[in-house]
Amino acid sequence: MLTVIAFVVALGLLITVHEYGHYRVAVACGVKVLRFSVGFGKPLLRWQPKGSPTEFVLCALPLGGYVRMLDEREAPVDAADRHLAFNTQPLKSRAAIVAAGPVANLLLAVVLYAVVNWSGVEEPQPVLAGPIAGSLAQEAGLKGGEWVAQTAAGDAEPEAVVSFEDLRWRLTQAALSDDDITLWVSAQEGGTTRAVTLPLSNLDVSEADAQLYRNIGILSPWTAPVLGDILPDGAAMAAGLLAGDQVTHVDGHAVADGLALRNAIREGVGPAGEPRVQQWALQRRGESLTLAVHPLPEQHEGAWMGRIGAYVGAPPAMLTVRYGAIDGLTQGVVRTWEVSWLTLKMMGRMVIGEASLKNLSGPLTIADYAGKSASMGWTYYLVFLALISVSLGVLNLLPLPVLDGGHLMYYLWEGVTGRSVSAVWMERLQRGGVAILLALMSVALFNDVARLAG
Repeated sequence: MLTVIAFVVALGLLITVHEYGHYRVAVACGVKVLRFSVGFGKPLLRWQPKGSPTEFVLCALPLGGYVRMLDEREAPVDAADRHLAFNTQPLKSRAAIVAAGPVANLLLAVVLYAVVNWSGVEEPQPVLAGPIAGSLAQEAGLKGGEWVAQTAAGDAEPEAVVSFEDLRWRLTQAALSDDDITLWVSAQEGGTTRAVTLPLSNLDVSEADAQLYRNIGILSPWTAPVLGDILPDGAAMAAGLLAGDQVTHVDGHAVADGLALRNAIREGVGPAGEPRVQQWALQRRGESLTLAVHPLPEQHEGAWMGRIGAYVGAPPAMLTVRYGAIDGLTQGVVRTWEVSWLTLKMMGRMVIGEASLKNLSGPLTIADYAGKSASMGWTYYLVFLALISVSLGVLNLLPLPVLDGGHLMYYLWEGVTGRSVSAVWMERLQRGGVAILLALMSVALFNDVARLAG
């Protein structure tokens, strides 16, 4: 139920803001707006403020919306009202009205990011877990437990790292831009730093997924190798493990952190699922113990891995990331720009075949993330809304017929040539745009089903 509510609220807000952008600028330009609709299909609620020519409508299917303006191309217009029609407005006014919807979504993202920055959010400290074997991080000499103080991608100036999430975002940007990145790390916060360069330009970034971070080698923040809750009838309970046990070695190999312990457990069964016995050395209330642990085999995505039935790894050390009034707004603008530019880059890569179409997400994935972010807290939900709002704004600005960017493309042609696109070409382009949009939606929906089924 939370997923459905979070999804409907997200769609309703983003669509309303988008259409309000069109509506507000249309009214400011002197255009008569006949209807402001959120959703399609059967009207659930309609009202018309006294003295207003606009009917406001809320419909049953909240998958879009529209602003219907007086327009001679859609219906006859009285001569007395011709100056209020959209098609009679100057080119700059028409362009502003069309662009206002996507711009409203981008401005909403700025506000949402700013609100999160002002309110503050709990994020893990920028301390690295042990790197994945064979990854760039391991080859660069990272061991785990390093505090990341600064980063610099390409030829950029070093910038302070605020949190682990901030670090992941910078790694993502650098990887998708084919830039190497330099980390300045220390043994502890405020300690003497050393520079470590990760050659991200050598990576295949056709898909921005978990495998990308595995190849980089930085998956999660550092956590202590401590056991949490022990589940009944699991391998941990059978072995006599207790919550609070700190594991130091598995089969004689030192365990650096919670991630290393989880990896050791996964490798605790053979390739065909045959059980193996592991010798765990641990500390319990100041005493040293050695216990035999038999991870239970479990198949995941066609591969066998071990499970022990316990929460593995202590929660990471957290910090509160909060900005002042000006800095929070500035960071909101910066993040909106960064996400917009990264979205365009990824779309460009997909067009030229350098990125997989698996990166496209549809309504099922969006609904899933809406529910997950809402369950984590309102700040995470606002970040989710900001991300989707940016995506909606950027998507609508693409020069694709039927989208706002397609209409802006027509107006660019009109501004350059001095004449509008002919009705014949307009119809052809609209049909082509609909076909492309339906194809993209089909791919996105297929990806949704594949992700959820997997």
